[in-house]
Amino acid sequence: MTPGAGPGPSAEAAAEAAAHAVRKQAAKGAGTVALSRLGAVVEVVSQPAYTWMFGLPTYGLYMVLWSLVNLVENIFDLGVTSGLQRILPACRAPEERARAVRAALILGILPNFVIGALACLFAPQIAALLNVAAQDSAKLVTGIRLFAWALPLWATIEVATSAVRANHAFGPEVRVRLMWEQLARLIAAVLLWAAGIDTLGLLLAHLISLAFTAGSALRLLNRYVPLRDVVAHRAGRAMNRDMLLAGLSVLPANILARTFSDLATIIANLLAPGAAGASAAGLYAIARKVSSIPQIVRQTFGYVLGPIAAAAQRGDRSTLQALYDFAVRLSLLLAVPTCVALAAAGPAILGSFAHGAEAGLPILIILVTARGIEAAVGPASSIQQVIGRRVLPLQNSLVAVIAAAAVLAATAGRWPGLAVALAVGTGQVVVAALSIGQLSREEGLVAFAPPFLRTLGLAIGASAAIIVVALITARAPLEIGGIATFLAWMGALWLALRLGLADSDKRALGKTARRLNL
Repeated sequence: MTPGAGPGPSAEAAAEAAAHAVRKQAAKGAGTVALSRLGAVVEVVSQPAYTWMFGLPTYGLYMVLWSLVNLVENIFDLGVTSGLQRILPACRAPEERARAVRAALILGILPNFVIGALACLFAPQIAALLNVAAQDSAKLVTGIRLFAWALPLWATIEVATSAVRANHAFGPEVRVRLMWEQLARLIAAVLLWAAGIDTLGLLLAHLISLAFTAGSALRLLNRYVPLRDVVAHRAGRAMNRDMLLAGLSVLPANILARTFSDLATIIANLLAPGAAGASAAGLYAIARKVSSIPQIVRQTFGYVLGPIAAAAQRGDRSTLQALYDFAVRLSLLLAVPTCVALAAAGPAILGSFAHGAEAGLPILIILVTARGIEAAVGPASSIQQVIGRRVLPLQNSLVAVIAAAAVLAATAGRWPGLAVALAVGTGQVVVAALSIGQLSREEGLVAFAPPFLRTLGLAIGASAAIIVVALITARAPLEIGGIATFLAWMGALWLALRLGLADSDKRALGKTARRLNL
């Protein structure tokens, strides 16, 4: 080093090495989770089978009840699934970790067990609020009493897998919750349908899969926190208090965020009477399931960036900025072409469902557009939840709910079939936009740093190529058009990644980049 040169070059090299290490860690974790998240694709593939076996109105009823379970469980687990992410990693001694898991299991499952029992008791009153087809109305009360027990089962899965995720074991957790749960549900549904069980068959299949998954989740948890220690050690007043306070601090934000997915299906059911309401809920649920495919990108980074951001905030901001840039570029190149392909192939996708599902195409286009915008701007909200002020996610969710409610009120009378989708899409985009601005203002993290514009241009170019193929094959049979669009999506995605990722991004992807010849 020449005199007077100072430590600049070595400091820059160290900063770049640190950034590369974090990018590589994120890429490795994201790859593991993305592979596991392919279980979401299994879920999407299984939905047409449910509509063909049980009919669109019955499928709509099933999705309304499952949305109710999701919404209620998210309230009465008291936020301990999020509380575990803060408390469990800080526990060092095995006994302390066991006490934390025991506190979360008790606080998360017991209230849902009580609510499940109350739902059984008041099943006739709940049934009177729902719109269903005539063939399902006679069994509705029995179905509600049966499905009420999904509450404690789902709470068990949520708490157990959250504890696993707090141990940074991302892939196994998601495999249990998605891949194997969906396969078990599909197999059980086929067997019950073959046995002639109609309305209750889909509900029973879901319960069977939840019971199977709950057992699998507890066995997985046992690898990281032995259940014998959980049983042996009382949580204690201090741990129960800490877990409850940690959970309640994020519970309002969790509830508001959940309204965009689960409450929307219920509202769709309430906007039309009888079978029309059940079918409306079914159409929205189908479009939501298909539009969840781009969420694989966003949720993949959401799973791995939280713990990494928590570690990175103890170092310099340049490392976290490098990780943020990497996530934005990769999300943009993956999400935008994928959303365009789903919209272009929408007629073929919906054609695989039971008759009448094709009416959900406008809903699908609205939802995938919102998902594309949300995923393309990167994991701002996930990072904010860890390193930002705790009140901000709650404020953002509240603003988004108000915006969504205003859109719903303005459009429900004119376009009842599209109103829910427009409201949900508005809320999702508002949360993403607010998170980006707040991270920039309060944390100094810039979402659209160079070479963002070049990456955006390549994502748009790849999307345009997919649209051209879809237009050329528009008059072909749906199957041919769908396959052509899928092949165009694969080619455009590869080219966008090859040309749009920075060299540092490709180095972080390691073997994956080499195998794909990026």
